Amino acid sequence: MFKKRKESPKGRRELKHAITKLDCFLLRNNLRHIMDIDPHTNSDGKYLIRSVYFDNSENKVLTEKKEGHFNRDKFHVRLYNHQTYYINLEKKSKRNNATFKDKCRMTPAEYERIKIGDIDWMEDDQRKLIRDLYTQMVVFQLKPITVVDYEREVFIYPYGNVRITFDSSIKTSFRNNDLLNPDLAMVEALEPDIVILEVKYDEYIPDTIKRLLRVSDRRLGTYSKYHLSRMYG
Repeated sequence: MFKKRKESPKGRRELKHAITKLDCFLLRNNLRHIMDIDPHTNSDGKYLIRSVYFDNSENKVLTEKKEGHFNRDKFHVRLYNHQTYYINLEKKSKRNNATFKDKCRMTPAEYERIKIGDIDWMEDDQRKLIRDLYTQMVVFQLKPITVVDYEREVFIYPYGNVRITFDSSIKTSFRNNDLLNPDLAMVEALEPDIVILEVKYDEYIPDTIKRLLRVSDRRLGTYSKYHLSRMYG
């Protein structure tokens, strides 16, 4: 389940747009004719993503995102459909205009230890990403800050390794980091009629995809879900 995709050594490109639900409906119907639906989705073509993001008391990660730093890293722990048996630690890195991702499996018990600040075991862990996070937590005092939920629809296309996602129902826990609690109180972080369209690709977008992406009203922007979740504090 959720097999890791092969990443380009040159990184990926990402474009993010805010579109209306109507444009999402129209675009989704067009994409179905030439793109495949991600096989990991549920029967309704979606899956729920829950992530807890790391930052420090000075909002280092949030500030770097808002100021558009060309070189920055962001750590989060992620699970799908509230299924705690499959949890990943992920690092998303920006290097100029390219995006790089790395991830590794971790256990619920390991996250719970991290949540309470029990991190000495991470220093010599066999997983490099765990050691990287440990360094960041020691040097910059990073800790899990807030949980973000959203529903995702995914379309994939092999040429150009294109991946188009629609993220909706984006919710935040404010500053609660209780990732594994399925009853965690969440509040909406985005206007209910807005969907975040993300277009991810390696070196090019095929022309046939470009033509389909011409919707009537869209706003290009960063639209970081972590950024949105912190608008309330």
